[in-house]
Order: sequence, then C-alpha cells, then structure tokens
Amino acid sequence: QVQLVESGGGLVQAGASLRLSCAASGRNSWTYWMAWFRQAPGKDREFVGAISEGGDSVDYTDSVKDRFTISRDNAKGTVYLQMGSLEPEDTAVYYCGAGGLGYDQRSYDFWGQGTQVTVSS
Repeated sequence: QVQLVESGGGLVQAGASLRLSCAASGRNSWTYWMAWFRQAPGKDREFVGAISEGGDSVDYTDSVKDRFTISRDNAKGTVYLQMGSLEPEDTAVYYCGAGGLGYDQRSYDFWGQGTQVTVSS
C-alpha cells in the first residue's frame, strides 16, 4: 500500500510559477512510476505528466510541455511538479498517482487527495 499526499497548491496570477509536491510513503513507493493528473470543473481528469522510477524517463501532455517540469527525489520519497507561465486554463485540482504507467490513469493504483491550483487572469 502507498499513501500519497499532495501540497503546494494555491491562488496565483497568470504568468506566475508554482511548485507542487507529492509525498509518498509505504512499501516500495520509490519503485513506482509517478504521475500528475488534473481535473478542472466540469471536465474529466486528464494526464499532465509522469516520471519513471529512476527519474530517467519523463512524459508530458502537449499543453504543458516547455512550461512544467516533473522531478523526483527518491531519498525523500517526493515527486515535484514545477509549473511555470501558468495560465487560467491550468486551473484544476491536481492529483498525484503512483503505480501506473504513462498517461493511462486507469493503470494507476494509488492516488492522493488532490491540491487546488487556481490561476487568475
């Protein structure tokens, strides 16, 4: 079992930066692919980005490429989502997932409770 706790969300203006954290605990949590997803009001949850166990492979959805960066520190059991040049369209609840692969949210076994990011124009 893996427990995930997201933090770092908040209200920012367009163009600002924000860093989200996902603290993972539990058995072998460092051996999993980790991913970020987001869900905007009235929309389905969508893939943002994912990082492999060792951090050597990352993938992003096109809308955040060149603006967002995923990284992980396995010694701290934490995955980060550095978000830059934020746009109002980035407003959503951001969720951390573990145990899956790539962009397929159905493959992820563990989820955090989410953290709200609101970007004002």
